[in-house]
Amino acid sequence: MMPFRSVLPGSAPRPGARALLPLPLLVASLMAAPAQAADLLTITRDALDNNAELASARAQFYGVEAGRDVERGDLLPQVNASGQLAHNREYQSQASPLLSQLGIDSETGGDNYNSGTLTLEATQALFDARNGAEVEQADRQIDQQTYQLAATEQQVLIDVASAYFDILRAHEILEARRAQERAIGRQLEQAREQFDVGLIAITEVEEAQASFDQSRAERIAAESDLQVSFEALERLTGQRYQSIESLKEAMPVTPPEPARRDAWVETALDNNPLVLASQAGIEVSRSGVDIAQAQRLPVVEAFANYNYSDDDRDSVGGYNSASQVGVGVSLPLYTGGRTTASIRQRSYALEASQYDFESQRRDTVQQVRSLFTQVSNDVTTVEARAQAIVSNQSALDATRAGYEVGTRNIVDVLNAEQNLYDAIADHADARFSYVTNLLTLRQQSGTLNVEAIEQINTWLDEEQGVSFTLPEEGEGNRYDAALEIGEPPSPGE
Repeated sequence: MMPFRSVLPGSAPRPGARALLPLPLLVASLMAAPAQAADLLTITRDALDNNAELASARAQFYGVEAGRDVERGDLLPQVNASGQLAHNREYQSQASPLLSQLGIDSETGGDNYNSGTLTLEATQALFDARNGAEVEQADRQIDQQTYQLAATEQQVLIDVASAYFDILRAHEILEARRAQERAIGRQLEQAREQFDVGLIAITEVEEAQASFDQSRAERIAAESDLQVSFEALERLTGQRYQSIESLKEAMPVTPPEPARRDAWVETALDNNPLVLASQAGIEVSRSGVDIAQAQRLPVVEAFANYNYSDDDRDSVGGYNSASQVGVGVSLPLYTGGRTTASIRQRSYALEASQYDFESQRRDTVQQVRSLFTQVSNDVTTVEARAQAIVSNQSALDATRAGYEVGTRNIVDVLNAEQNLYDAIADHADARFSYVTNLLTLRQQSGTLNVEAIEQINTWLDEEQGVSFTLPEEGEGNRYDAALEIGEPPSPGE
């Protein structure tokens, strides 16, 4: 049986989550005072301490574990005591033949007295196949619940990591959209100035205005995505974070190790907790068949009992007592077909659990193969996205140069700028997809643990924090390198 332990021993539980604030209050609270940015490992600890789904899974495990003691109790000695105190009143009557003919009874006397009885009984099962099979099933259920708990813990780890990097992804995309809006805003301002002096037609101003409106809408959507991402992290941990550490630009982007897909599949079949839980489920169902079959077997138990009784009648003195020791055997001969039907029912349940295991095994194999391929492709995708930024920057420079000499118009410049910032956003998306897909591959292979989180945590930049704050008017960011706008064509060119 897989030993039960938490993926990460937690410290004392933290206070519960506060109510979500509306956007203006959220921004104000985050900007009120600087705070140390939280890293992935710290947030993971918070989740393991406070996550409600994980706490529920732990409680379910302890409940199943207690169920084994319930079943085991039937195999241990059973001692019962019962007693009774009563007030008794007796009536006697006699009648003569003459009075009886007249329908008259005559009461001649009675008796009032108190009585008490005490019974002690002890039994010990000597052979009870059904109770033994129920204890065995309880053990198998503990095995299954242990793997289910491990699966829940790993799911919490991947959920927290995904939520963490979704925030960083949303922040990177937001920075790109903000820079894009500022760049196109300057282009629009310049187009208006050129129109005012008669250098360009109104159509070019309208094209610039349309591009600016589109970029503004994309920036607003990106801000909303960032806020939602912070709230998703709070739901998982019960904590609100003012800022989190960002991902280093120089993070390693390498193929999964080991480099063989089949090696990951083998590891998953040996370690994936959902596969192991399904396999343990087969043993639980098999124990159920044993329980049903045991109903045909005899039950042998030793017993001992003692009975004591006494009353306070004047005409009777002393007390009565009796004791008995022996062995009893019971054997069901006919139960109306109930036992046979129960065996058939539980045999079908065993068959279903075997199919469930096969389904889970196939699903895990498919997931691991797909994720291995995805992570391998992510490596080249990140490189390609980085090169796309360089290419689109060169294309933008060339388009601006053509705009200066009059061979390109403002629409060409706007399209080139749009392509550049799309490339920046796509590169950010590819980097974070690589990290989350790598962790998901570890989860599916059953190797996602705190050590894996600690490794990813070293990729974070503790000097750079990410928070949901609205920028100051005119404030730029690292994506503003593409903001330089070419000079307009001279008159007559």
